[in-house]
Amino acid sequence: MFDRGQGPPVIVVPGLQGRWEWAKPAMTELAQTCRAISYSLSGDIGSGRKLHPEHGFENYTRQLEEVLDRAGLKQAVICGVSFGGFVALRYAARYPGRVSALILASAPGPRWQPSAQQAGWISKPWWSAPAFVATSPLRVWPEVSAALPHVGSRLAFLARQSVRCLAAPMIPSLMAARVKCVADMDFDDDCRQITLPTLVLTGEEPLDRVVPVQSTRSYAELIPRADYRVLPHTGHMAILTRPSMFAGLVSEFAHAHHH
Repeated sequence: MFDRGQGPPVIVVPGLQGRWEWAKPAMTELAQTCRAISYSLSGDIGSGRKLHPEHGFENYTRQLEEVLDRAGLKQAVICGVSFGGFVALRYAARYPGRVSALILASAPGPRWQPSAQQAGWISKPWWSAPAFVATSPLRVWPEVSAALPHVGSRLAFLARQSVRCLAAPMIPSLMAARVKCVADMDFDDDCRQITLPTLVLTGEEPLDRVVPVQSTRSYAELIPRADYRVLPHTGHMAILTRPSMFAGLVSEFAHAHHH
């Protein structure tokens, strides 16, 4: 669990890969102005929490409740990144008294469905893992190139991120199970229940190769009075490629709405 800094508490729910360590640069930046908290999702190495199949998606909302309690917080800003957006949204809809503000960053929209390629990976997660890893640099290169101006900085970024991924490895079967557990869920109703201050963040449309920007942007249309911001020169990985900008927007929103 990452828990550093002083100021408005912000809990960052990680994405599909489940490990907070992948977002350490942004968390370190955020800790300069906020109490920044993150954790690994249920079932992952280092999470300290078993995944109970009978609980389904509730594993993740219950875990978020435990994180708040463990941190000694009655209320916090909840920021869900990618898959973590589903968790943040459902928790905010059900327990609004514990959430001072909601941030959804590159989160799949309530009607999101995996692409054909993604569905293939999900159907055979372990068989697909070598190809998924091997082709990752090519998939993310356009976004990395837009975010980082020089070839040297791009290569250095890929090297650093590769080290993080090796140190905090993803578990393909867990990632597939997370997608499957939200496949038939209705998040439209959750959106209608949100009355909290909400910020929706995306990268630029051509650069997000994981979740279409329009899918994430639909939250700004479904949640009353939600703010929508675009992080320039990045796509799905703003928390990695533009950590200072990401942390700055999150911090600004947290300071404005946590009391």
